[in-house]
Amino acid sequence: MRGLKGKTAIVTGAGSGIGRAIALRLAAEGVTVGVFDINANGAGDTVKAIAAVDGKAVAIACDITDYAAVTAAVASFESKTGAGTDILVNNAGWDTPMPFLKTDEAFWKKVTAINWFGPLHMTHAVAQGMAARKSGRIVNIASDAGRVGSTGEVVYSGCKGATIAFAKALAREVARSNVTVNTVCPGPTDTPAMDAFVGTGEAGQKIRDSMVRGVPLGRIGVPDDYPGLVAFLASDDAAFMTGQTISVSGGLSMHG
Repeated sequence: MRGLKGKTAIVTGAGSGIGRAIALRLAAEGVTVGVFDINANGAGDTVKAIAAVDGKAVAIACDITDYAAVTAAVASFESKTGAGTDILVNNAGWDTPMPFLKTDEAFWKKVTAINWFGPLHMTHAVAQGMAARKSGRIVNIASDAGRVGSTGEVVYSGCKGATIAFAKALAREVARSNVTVNTVCPGPTDTPAMDAFVGTGEAGQKIRDSMVRGVPLGRIGVPDDYPGLVAFLASDDAAFMTGQTISVSGGLSMHG
């Protein structure tokens, strides 16, 4: 991709799953990656994987639900790289399946803290520098649950829908500062989070099988299905794209 080599990027939730795949791809494009994750061991493993293929990365343990911790983590990363952050990928997320009427306030607060306030915290901390430098790329990893809704994921769907709208509004505000904001919406994906979501036993496999039946391409996603699009949106090849929402779901949802 044009214009990525030599840039810096922060990827949240990069200690595993989709986040790790995105971090590896950006590193392969010559980007120095800040591997942000609440799991320090997972972040360290991602950095080792990047170093094994001669990429550059820094592990940063960070709780994205804590704004003070986020600003400190961003400052630490930029101090270690000696540069402002060129690319932000808001990927970290969490949920567990539960009918809305069986949830409680504590559950709502946890889901919104991670999936809604987390991206707000990260974007506020990073985008100020981007606007000042008149350059930046922000890519939000939302979900098709935020576009069409998902049974058992009502609060999560609401957070992802909010993230999509947030990206569009922010894209308008920062466009004149040459900062673009776009959103990628994965469909169901085979990750550790999916294992936690549906389980790994026979019941979990039945849920997976039902998901596959609903996807025209005949499978659920894998982490490597998304990094190419993220790298594109972060590159100069997408310099004239902002405020866009793109589904990557094997045809499960089709938007025109």
